Amino acid sequence: MASLYLVDTLDGVTVGGQVSLDGAEGRHAVSVARVRVGETLRLGDGRGTVVTGPVVSTDRDALVLEVVAVDVSPEPSPTLTLVQALAKGGRDEMAVQASTEIGVDRIVPWAAARSVSRWEGAKIEKGRLRWETIAHEAAKQAIRARVPVVDPVVSTAQLVGSVGAGRAVLVLDPVAETRLSAWEPPTGVEDIELVVGPEGGIDGGEFDRLVAAGAVRVRLGDTVLRTSTAGPAALSILQTRLGRW
Repeated sequence: MASLYLVDTLDGVTVGGQVSLDGAEGRHAVSVARVRVGETLRLGDGRGTVVTGPVVSTDRDALVLEVVAVDVSPEPSPTLTLVQALAKGGRDEMAVQASTEIGVDRIVPWAAARSVSRWEGAKIEKGRLRWETIAHEAAKQAIRARVPVVDPVVSTAQLVGSVGAGRAVLVLDPVAETRLSAWEPPTGVEDIELVVGPEGGIDGGEFDRLVAAGAVRVRLGDTVLRTSTAGPAALSILQTRLGRW
C-alpha cells in the first residue's frame, strides 16, 4: 500500500462510503500500475484529507474504492515557503521536486536579476504549470497529504513587497554571518519563507532591498551549494528545528 493517488475532492466522504478514481489518475492505476479488486489504496485530495480502503470494482480507466478510514492532516504552522529563482538546465525544477518531498508548503517562482532562464509571454503560465506538475508527482511519491501550492512568478519588486508581519523571510547567502541552524524563528510567525538565488547568486541590490524590507541573510555552512540543492538543504534544517523530523 505504498501508492497515493489524487482526486479532485473528498468533501463529505465518510467511512463506509465509496470514492471513484478516474481520468489520468484512474487510467494509470488500472492500466499502468495494474491495480486489481481487493487491493488497498490511498486516495488524497492534496489539501490534507486521505482515505484508505479496498478497491471494489475496476473499469478500463477507473476504479471504485470503499472507504474504511479517513485521515485529515491539519495545515502545519508555521508553513514553509520556497522562493526559488528561475535557473537554467532544469536546476530550478530539481529544487521543486526535492523540496516537495521534504515538505515545503508553498513554492514561488522568482525572476531574479541574474536568472538566465526567463518566463515571458505564454511561458509564464506554462512554466508555472510545469512546476505544479512536478510538485504534484513528488507529493504522490512522498505520500504527502498536502500538495504544495505553486504561485505565479514574481519579480524582485513583488518579492520585496511581500515581506511583512507574520512572515519570516530568510535569504540564503553563503557569506552571511548567521547560520540557519542557529536562527531562531520569531514568536507567532505564520510562515517561514526561504529565498534561493539563481546560478550566479543574488544581485547585491536585491540583497539590499530584501534586507531593508525586513528579510534576514542566513548561510547553510562553509560551502556553496547549487541552486538546485540549497533550498532542499535549508528546508531539511528547518524541518528538524521545528521538530517535524
